[in-house]
Amino acid sequence: MKSFDAIAIGSGIGGLTAAALLARYGKRVLVCESHAIAGGAAHTFSRGGFHFDSGPSFYCGLSQGSGLNPLQQVLEVLGESLQAVRYDPLGHYHFPEGTFPVYSDASRYRQTVAQITPGGARELERFEQRLLPLYESLRGIPTIALRADWQLIPVILGRYLPSVLKMLPQLGIIQGSVGDVMDREVRDPWVRRLIDLECFLLSGLKAHGTIAPEVAFMLGERSRAGVEYPVGGSGAIVDALVRGLKRWGGELRLNAHVEQILVESGKATGVRLKNGEIINAPCVISNASIWDTYTKLLREEDLPQSYRQQSLATPAVDSFMHLHLGIRAEGLENLTGHHVVVRDADKDIAEPGNTCMISIPTVWDANLAPPGHHVVHAYTLEPYEGWLRDDSYIQRKKERSQSLFDALERIIPDIRDRIVLELIGTPLTHAYYLRRHHGTYGPAIVAGKGMFPGTHTPIPGLYRVGDSTMPGIGVPAVAASGILCANTLVTPQETAKLLDS
Repeated sequence: MKSFDAIAIGSGIGGLTAAALLARYGKRVLVCESHAIAGGAAHTFSRGGFHFDSGPSFYCGLSQGSGLNPLQQVLEVLGESLQAVRYDPLGHYHFPEGTFPVYSDASRYRQTVAQITPGGARELERFEQRLLPLYESLRGIPTIALRADWQLIPVILGRYLPSVLKMLPQLGIIQGSVGDVMDREVRDPWVRRLIDLECFLLSGLKAHGTIAPEVAFMLGERSRAGVEYPVGGSGAIVDALVRGLKRWGGELRLNAHVEQILVESGKATGVRLKNGEIINAPCVISNASIWDTYTKLLREEDLPQSYRQQSLATPAVDSFMHLHLGIRAEGLENLTGHHVVVRDADKDIAEPGNTCMISIPTVWDANLAPPGHHVVHAYTLEPYEGWLRDDSYIQRKKERSQSLFDALERIIPDIRDRIVLELIGTPLTHAYYLRRHHGTYGPAIVAGKGMFPGTHTPIPGLYRVGDSTMPGIGVPAVAASGILCANTLVTPQETAKLLDS
């Protein structure tokens, strides 16, 4: 048996961030990853010379000093960096009534909206001006300094008091939803639908379900730091975190499936792998979802029954259908990299198959595909219920992916004739490869209707990171969860020393 100071279960962005930061603090850290590839939902995989992002494809603030992205702050502390390509417009939104470019530059974005609805553009500006002061107040409090216990209070009052004072006038917005701000500032139905769409892309919920700080962060980062794509895809982010982990003495073990978190006398003491190996540590950090942690990694008796039931009742965002395509690129020289297609104006944007997200990362990084080809990643919401690996599975995959092909034809009309490689992912694909409960992408906790569980658990020594601990679907939120967890496991003095260095 080998012992460590901390064991992280899963090499998603949250687990890698927590582990690498703890290693930077001088702790003996091990990351156990069930699969042969690190990265969790953010890993990159390859088929036939094409390199695909499995999940996230939209990034802001990856360059040093460019914004508030917690991931970039961690990489800087670890001594790592990313090469990123900045671009604008960030892509196009395709509604049934027309298509328009989306700019990260806020003024250009509003000018585009004004061509559709001049009054709506003025309302959009008022909406943004209500949220951006919250982003400005957050700029003075770097996520890398934060923690998830009561000692946060003296830290922020001692080091960041001016920023705290700037935040006080924003307390009403912090506690509310984006829909509350929208209701006060926006009457134009088209702009309201646009705000609902952007919230849905960000959190999986529309405006009234999304907390205001999420959108304030997105608007601020998008306009101030700009939109970027990491050269090498999402796998380059994972590689940088793994390098940082190992640089500071941490370990990563692939094909190391954790079967159980060991709990003795009410405390976490380590893990048992599927091969029977036991690894001891007084601190265990689960990057698995809240549902998988509490049903698959722990025994039922390890948790208070009421807490367990309440946690497992957390509502979840649906899973997705994914298309990963390799296509011939001739004649497509003027493509932009991101597209969102709303297929039917009379249907809810959150209805499965109605809103389709499309990423073509070879627009920025041609090395992700063989010469003369593009990589295409398209996805849309899809419920897990009803999916079975039975005789009809292959046919159902083809049927349920047609909404994605229809959306792609808005961008590339002859795309079906260009395909040289086609991969279809279903909720079962996500549940299997990502070991995610029902293939979900995280909790669907409506603003004002509940709090995210955070990093702590009732079991001393057991902590959680990832998208079921922080609001927001995406890399910044899960990286922040890893920061808060790691900092909570060291003293404020150790964090201050790290920041000062």
